[in-house]
Amino acid sequence: MEVGTERDVAVVLSGGAINGVLMETGFLKRLAESELWPRAGWIFGTSAGALAGTMAALDRLEELEEFLVGLRPDEVFRPNRLWQLPLIGLHEYTLPATIDRKVGDLVALSEELSHADRELIVFASDVTQTARASENDFELAYSSRETPPEVMAQAILASAAISTLVLPLRVGDRIATDGAWTRNFPLAHAYARPEVSMIVAFRYLPEYPRFDVRTLATLKRRLRPFRRVPPVRALIAELEEAESRDRRGEPAHYIDMITRLMRLSVLRGTALEERHADATDQSIHELERLARELPQLVRDHGASEELAQAVEQRVHGSEFPFQRERALPRITVRAGAEGVALESRIRRGAEWTEPAKRALIQRGYELTDAELRRAGVEASSLTK
Repeated sequence: MEVGTERDVAVVLSGGAINGVLMETGFLKRLAESELWPRAGWIFGTSAGALAGTMAALDRLEELEEFLVGLRPDEVFRPNRLWQLPLIGLHEYTLPATIDRKVGDLVALSEELSHADRELIVFASDVTQTARASENDFELAYSSRETPPEVMAQAILASAAISTLVLPLRVGDRIATDGAWTRNFPLAHAYARPEVSMIVAFRYLPEYPRFDVRTLATLKRRLRPFRRVPPVRALIAELEEAESRDRRGEPAHYIDMITRLMRLSVLRGTALEERHADATDQSIHELERLARELPQLVRDHGASEELAQAVEQRVHGSEFPFQRERALPRITVRAGAEGVALESRIRRGAEWTEPAKRALIQRGYELTDAELRRAGVEASSLTK
């Protein structure tokens, strides 16, 4: 960082699975070339944003890109055997071992994060079993400055643990899972930091395909040689009914229903996060305008100076349920993967090709470039 540069910019990264983290890599690469990057003091990230944010906070974006370009689907989530699904979930969470093998010990990275110039804050959802409902909002936030490295490493992995695929993880004394359930787009936390005077955000816009029922067809085909056995015959009938439900647009089975509910929760929560920020900004601007114009309006209509001052004091003394006292300039890149989206199927899907990955990174870069140019953000003096 240049001497005298103030850290006053917050970076916000949403969840978005494989497509999201690739596009966020392009977003961060372009942001790192701008005049805003030396001012970035905080990175708030959930799920894919937690992973990308970790490497960005350490200024290791080239290493992040290399890691993602070489990443295979089974190095993130490896499908379990069908009989294991009710017990340990659809997939084995292989990402922790992959990071350890290809990037390095995540605890060591978290120790490095604790001394980095930029603070990383990641979010997970609290699913700890308790005798009574917790009084908190089930959201867990972990700061690289305040969290022990071993717990921070667990938090980063838990934030990215898609709960429709893998079981929750232990994070310190909590049991946690995918942060997308509670805070997929952690915009409000950036606004809540009084030191922040500007926000630059990436919001991934997902497109969810229909549930893949090919696994059911495969299981049915394997069971057919044993269809004379009554329990097997009954199971085949249930599988056929599940396929019929899928054709009608209904949830094929329980996992499909949970997946749909998660999509609903994530998409609605993300939209509300941005809508709340927009509404609060507008309210603050309107309150400032009232404070300027109302006293003068009273004077213009012949009221006494004493009354005008009383009105002014009352307006300035008004208390509203805002968690902050200022509106902030915000640059948001909203992007979907569109035609280059990689498959994120519940079971086995297509391989992730290098050209597709590079296309997603480039798309994130180009969309960010356009948004920064629109906002009048200059390139960094180091990249000119």
